[in-house]
Amino acid sequence: MNTLLSLHNRAFSRIERSEWLLPTLARFVFCAVLLVYFWNSALTKVGDGFLGVFSPSAGAYAQIFPRAFEAVGYDTSQMSVLHWAVVVAGTLAEFILPAMILFGFLTRLAALGMIGFICVQSLTDLYGHRAIEHSATVGAWFDRIQDSAILDQRLFWIAILLVLVFKGAGPLSVDRFLKARSQAV
Repeated sequence: MNTLLSLHNRAFSRIERSEWLLPTLARFVFCAVLLVYFWNSALTKVGDGFLGVFSPSAGAYAQIFPRAFEAVGYDTSQMSVLHWAVVVAGTLAEFILPAMILFGFLTRLAALGMIGFICVQSLTDLYGHRAIEHSATVGAWFDRIQDSAILDQRLFWIAILLVLVFKGAGPLSVDRFLKARSQAV
């Protein structure tokens, strides 16, 4: 038994010392799976023109405030300034936070922002879009079905982001460059 434990410890001690591996892999997985998802989602919210992000599409209100938008007859002019501000902030967050993770810039902060975004997104899906009424969409943990859109998938998303919160961006990042530069001064 001691021989087996010794072999195990020797084999995995290098991995334990590889501090760069987990954050680099977490950023890669986030970008490979979710970067384009969030950017495409943001693009559905952008209005016409160069500054379209500041004149959100009707779809933006329908996605973020489905019940309030329905209540005003799907008339964007009936939505308040607060609704507009939330839609614009959410759209900007969908563009900016994933880009920050891609480049490894203020990664821990960006990952925390994405976790908050995913929580708000999930609550909007559950209560605003009434997904809570569809148990297959919501799912359940510790069941035999692994692919519910809310509980199962988003738990994986948040777990990847938590790696970045706790471990940082890794060596291939703007964060590492800025840290090395600040230490050299």
